[in-house]
Amino acid sequence: MKSIVVSGGNDGIGGGLALAGLERGDKVVVLGRSTEKGKAFLAAAEERGAGDRAVFIPADLSLVSENKRVIDEITELFPVLDVLVLCARFFRSARFETAEGYENTFALEYLSRYLLSHGLTEILEKSESPVIVNVAGPGMQKPGIRWNDLQSRQGYNGVGAQMQAGTANDLLGVSYAANHAGGRTRYVLVNPGSTGTSFAGAYDPATKAQVEAMKRMGKPVAQAVAPIVQIIEAPPAEPLSAYVEGRRIGVDHPALFDKNAAARLDVVTEELLSR
Repeated sequence: MKSIVVSGGNDGIGGGLALAGLERGDKVVVLGRSTEKGKAFLAAAEERGAGDRAVFIPADLSLVSENKRVIDEITELFPVLDVLVLCARFFRSARFETAEGYENTFALEYLSRYLLSHGLTEILEKSESPVIVNVAGPGMQKPGIRWNDLQSRQGYNGVGAQMQAGTANDLLGVSYAANHAGGRTRYVLVNPGSTGTSFAGAYDPATKAQVEAMKRMGKPVAQAVAPIVQIIEAPPAEPLSAYVEGRRIGVDHPALFDKNAAARLDVVTEELLSR
């Protein structure tokens, strides 16, 4: 039995992975903002006879303080953690700043993943085969980091903000593997491809219409979840790996996995978090 934490595990791919874990006999902790969806997850666990292996922790992961609280709670729950899955996303057509002063997409889709990855490493390292699965967008040619405008204050665009978060997560994988090179924890970047998830977000009318079309055309969640489950069950041996729709890709492409940019972002992130 594995112990698994899934951020953004209330629905979509995260939800599918959470339920798949319960069906395998694992203990699963779901992190999410919606208490209603959290109750639905717990009810689904009860229906499967897995109520004693399901935990829901309500949290707004766009807040640094909430991530730190969650890390403390998980550390108390689990002396050993086997799997951390990072899925939390929320699209915003209009720029939104959190109460802590961070742009929401950057905070939720990158800072949270950074904090959870590093904050839970201690208990991950106690597992025989620990793995962090970051569901983002490796393998895509994305714009580089806007070093002078990480918070997207200039000409905000929802898609652009998510693309930058995706780039940041690619670099997070690179820097995490470098910083923990002597450890057991494997970092896996996963691009599931177009999937008919819930696409949680606050959309303008034009973007909402596009999203509805994507929901109809995307693959079923179960199809996207299957190859990720295989990674969880048998993590790659290398410190860093990346997959696109179940197909492994190289992580030595300098334009996609820039080691210098990764090291720079690591330093900048720590500076942002220390303020």
